[in-house]
Amino acid sequence: MRAFVLLLALASVAPASAQITAAGPVVNGHHHFNASDVAEHQRFWVEGLGGRAGTFANGAPIVIFPNALIFMRDQDPTGGMIGSTLNHVAFSVPDLRAAVDRIKGAGFRMITASEAPAGVRVVDDIGVVEGTGPVTGIAYAEGPDGIKVEVLEMRAQADPVVSNHIHFFGENPAEMRAWYVEHFGAVERPGSVNGIISADLPGLGLSFSAAPAALAPTVGRVLDHIGFEVANLEAFTKTLADKGVELTVPYRHVEALGLSIAFVVDPWGTTIELTEGLRAVK
Repeated sequence: MRAFVLLLALASVAPASAQITAAGPVVNGHHHFNASDVAEHQRFWVEGLGGRAGTFANGAPIVIFPNALIFMRDQDPTGGMIGSTLNHVAFSVPDLRAAVDRIKGAGFRMITASEAPAGVRVVDDIGVVEGTGPVTGIAYAEGPDGIKVEVLEMRAQADPVVSNHIHFFGENPAEMRAWYVEHFGAVERPGSVNGIISADLPGLGLSFSAAPAALAPTVGRVLDHIGFEVANLEAFTKTLADKGVELTVPYRHVEALGLSIAFVVDPWGTTIELTEGLRAVK
């Protein structure tokens, strides 16, 4: 339990603003979900998690959090997040009890009892965290189509809800972390805690846990892909190609959206959209 508290003490905190404001060549951008019911997905993120409803340039509904945008595609997913290479996404709040009550009041299920790490005592849907670190509680919520969200309590946080981290599972977490460090400039956190190792991008923590076998790729699942916002994306994609990283969708600029995009898939099956232009979303 003490080791788990130490891990939580390292949890990243995104800067406060309801848009992408993190500074760096590669920063947290967005999460893109396949939704059997787009309105219900949006309700989960807005009524349950406290994000702000918005509209993208093409008229599609989105949800805006500090340093993370939520996109939703009208498409039945092939499975939930559990069982894929990206097990869950995480947000932090200053009052976890209020956040849990809000999620449940919106009609969504808490799964803290089954998903909390070993050794964490769960009381009324909240994992009790003891120690001197900034995290004082954890909880897990299940959204539509098997969305899994971890919610951390960070009482000193000014914003009501902030994007915090994403959590990968794979057979070799050290190799996974090294790949994100090499290709995206993530900064490795020292050591490991309860088998969990981590790294950081501006506005986003990256956590990696071991899985006993290969897991399903994200494409087609409820969380279809994650997104990084990249400065000078065209040059960045050329650097990736020079390093042998295949672009599954080559760089292109979509003038109508004011957006440049490209796609890659990491060696374990997580699809990543690279964008330049989402900073303009407010």
